[in-house]
Amino acid sequence: MKTLALALAATLAFTIAHPAGASEPLEITWVDLLPEERPYHDPFAELEYSQISDLAELYRIEILKPAEESDTTPARAAVIREKLASQGLDPDQLFKQRDIVMNQRKLAATEPNVDLIGKVVRLPGYLLPLEMVDQKTIEFLLVPTVGACIHTPPPPANQMVFVRYDEGFDVDELYKPVWISGEMRAQSHSNALHLVDGQADIETTYFVEAMSVDIYK
Repeated sequence: MKTLALALAATLAFTIAHPAGASEPLEITWVDLLPEERPYHDPFAELEYSQISDLAELYRIEILKPAEESDTTPARAAVIREKLASQGLDPDQLFKQRDIVMNQRKLAATEPNVDLIGKVVRLPGYLLPLEMVDQKTIEFLLVPTVGACIHTPPPPANQMVFVRYDEGFDVDELYKPVWISGEMRAQSHSNALHLVDGQADIETTYFVEAMSVDIYK
């Protein structure tokens, strides 16, 4: 009985020290943040540059309706339509397909990978401070490349993570390489990033309330 009691006590102590379901964060890469691909037909990939240029001009004339429209504008549109039709192309159908392609591209750039939501992950990246307290950043963007959002256009929304870290992380340079660990959430944010020449609003798909932020080694 004494031996059994000692065994039960040891089991209980182990369970308290290692709660059920406790595990190391899942180490992921930026590719893992992308959603599952949705195949779709992109007819524009099959067109020549001159055809795309003609379609763009026709779209500007008939759909966007420029303010500088003149008496010759409708005639120009008719010429373009006739030229495209002679090449076996239907501009109206292509304009409809354009909306589908644009929507699919938007989803690919903004949708999360649902398989990661709710999981505790560990992800490397470069830190771009948003909010500072006593020389420490408590809110920042984690981005995949140096220069993102400042020296180059921002990555897609699902290729950035908005991070909150109440403990704060010492910042001595922009784009500090770090690891973040925390639960991955699908939570859209619009983040105001202050630049030398003004302010930019950066859209992000993911949010992490960080458990830890460590220098990347």
